[in-house]
Parts: sequence; structure tokens; C-alpha cells
Amino acid sequence: MQATIDGTVVADAPESELVTIEGNFYFPPSSLKSELFSNSDTPYTCPWKGVAQYHDVSVGDAVHHDAAWSYPDPYPASFDRVGQDYSGYVAFDKSQVSVG
Repeated sequence: MQATIDGTVVADAPESELVTIEGNFYFPPSSLKSELFSNSDTPYTCPWKGVAQYHDVSVGDAVHHDAAWSYPDPYPASFDRVGQDYSGYVAFDKSQVSVG
């Protein structure tokens, strides 16, 4: 499965390696083109997953603000709900990134 912005692949992993949470596919960190990602200052804390880290994704000359997010250190209790450890896995804003 791939995550793309304007035809550029920003993440690529077999579907079996993705984690689905609340309708979003979370890609393993190793599947990202990490050079395209930078941390955003946007704050958010999920009541059951923990503190999120938003990411800007740069493709060409365009910076897609908050196009992705992850939970670097999710609440351990959330692993039971999700079914596995998803620390650092990255999901994408569907209005900016195509996943399929």
C-alpha cells in the first residue's frame, strides 16, 4: 500500500504491515521516505492514544502542513485496544494524501 502526494510516494509498505486505527492506515516508520518529513509544532493529545506528533511533508517546492501524524510514545493501555504496539507508526490526512 502506498501513501502519495501529487503522485510522489511518501510511504510504501505491504498492507499486512499496516495498523488500522479508527479508519486510518498507520504505516511503519521504516516505510516512510523520511527525508520528506519534518516535525510540526501542532499540539494534540488523544484521550486514549496519548500525545501525537504532527508532521509536515515536503514534495517538490510544496510543504503539506500537518499532512501526517504519529504517536511516538502512545499510552501502553492503547496497545490492547489496537492489538499491537504502534509506536512511531504514521497516518495521513486524507484531504492531503492519497492512501491505497
